[in-house]
Amino acid sequence: MSCVADARSTPPATARAAAAASTATAGADAFSQAFAPGSPRVLVAGATGFAGALAAHLLWRHPRFELVAVTGRSEVGRRLEELYPRYRVPLVIAELDLDAYGELDAAIVAYPHAAAAPTVAELRARGVRVVDLSADFRLSSLATYEQWYGGHPRPELLAEAVYGLTELHRERIAGAAIVANPGCYPTASVLGLAPLARAGLLADVVIDAKQGVSGAGRAFDDTTHLSMAGENILPYKVAEHRHTPEIEEQLGPLRAGAGATDDLAVLFQAHLVPLDQGELADCYVTTTRPVDDAELAELFAAAYAHEPFVEVVSAPPGTRDVQETNFCRLFAKADPHTGKVIVLSAIDNLWKGTSSQAVQNLNVMFALPETEGLT
Repeated sequence: MSCVADARSTPPATARAAAAASTATAGADAFSQAFAPGSPRVLVAGATGFAGALAAHLLWRHPRFELVAVTGRSEVGRRLEELYPRYRVPLVIAELDLDAYGELDAAIVAYPHAAAAPTVAELRARGVRVVDLSADFRLSSLATYEQWYGGHPRPELLAEAVYGLTELHRERIAGAAIVANPGCYPTASVLGLAPLARAGLLADVVIDAKQGVSGAGRAFDDTTHLSMAGENILPYKVAEHRHTPEIEEQLGPLRAGAGATDDLAVLFQAHLVPLDQGELADCYVTTTRPVDDAELAELFAAAYAHEPFVEVVSAPPGTRDVQETNFCRLFAKADPHTGKVIVLSAIDNLWKGTSSQAVQNLNVMFALPETEGLT
C-alpha cells in the first residue's frame, strides 16, 4: 500500500489563472496565497491523491514558496478545495503541461512508482529540482529495484537521486537535483533504528508496523472498505513488503560505519488498522551485546538532541501524539528478560511519512529554515 495515489487521465484545463477566475465566479471566500517576493516557484504533480493534496496544502500556506499549479490525472477542471475542502487550496486541477507554468524552480511529484519517473525526467530536462514521493528513486541499487518493483523507467537518473530522510542525509539533500522522499514505514523504522545501527548494535531486527487506511491512498479495494477496515486489524504484503529493501539499504551504511561486515536481513510486517492517519512501528532488536536503558537514553539523546522534528520520549508514544504534524516520537527500552531492545516509533503517515517531510526537504534544498511552514 502507498500514501501516493492518483487516478486516470481526463481532458486538460488551465492552471492558476483558471483557479482565480473559477474562485471569483463561484463567489467562494478563498484567500490568496501570501509568499515572500522572489520565492521559489513550485508545482505539485498528482495533487488529487492524499499525499499530493496535503503537499499542496502545506505549500499554499508556506510563506517562502509560491505554489504555481496543481495537476492531476483525474478531477481535471475542479478546484482542489472542492475535492479536499479542509485544505482550502483554491487552485484548479489541471492536466500536467510543463509549458503552461513559466519558469519553475521545484516540483513535488506525487505519482505511483513507475508513473513518476518519466515526469521526473521531463522536469529535470528543464532544470527543475524534484522531490519525488514515489519509490522510483529510493533504492540506489538498480538490481534491488528491479527485484522488488520490476523494470525501472529511467534508470539513468538513479545516480542523481538522494534519499530524502532529512535527519540522515541533510547535507546531500541541500544540493540535490532529485530527492527521493522515503516511504512512510522506512521513515518511522529507520529513525527508530539509526542510533542502534550507528553504535554497531543491530544483530537482528523484526519490525511490526501498523498504519491507518490513508496509507492505501485514494485507490479503493476491499481492504479499505469501511466494513472491512473498521473493527479489524489486517496484515498485508506478508513476507513481501516493498519497504523492506529500503529499510535494509538505509541501515547498511550505518552498520558498516560501526564496523559491521555482514548484510542485515530485516523482517518487516505491515498491518492495516482502523484509523484514518497514523503509524506506529514496533522494532524488536537482538543486539550484538547487552544494552541497558541508561545507554539507550544516551544513544538516542546524542542522535536527536538537535533535530527539530524528532522527539525522544520517556513513555511509549501513540499515533495521536503526532497527528497532523511533522514529528516522529521515539521510545526505546531494554528488555532484561530476553536481552532484546524494543524501539517504538510513531509518525503521521501522511505528514512526516510523506508530504510534510517533502516540504522539510524542499526547505533544505532552498536553504530555508528547516521548520519553515511546518510548525
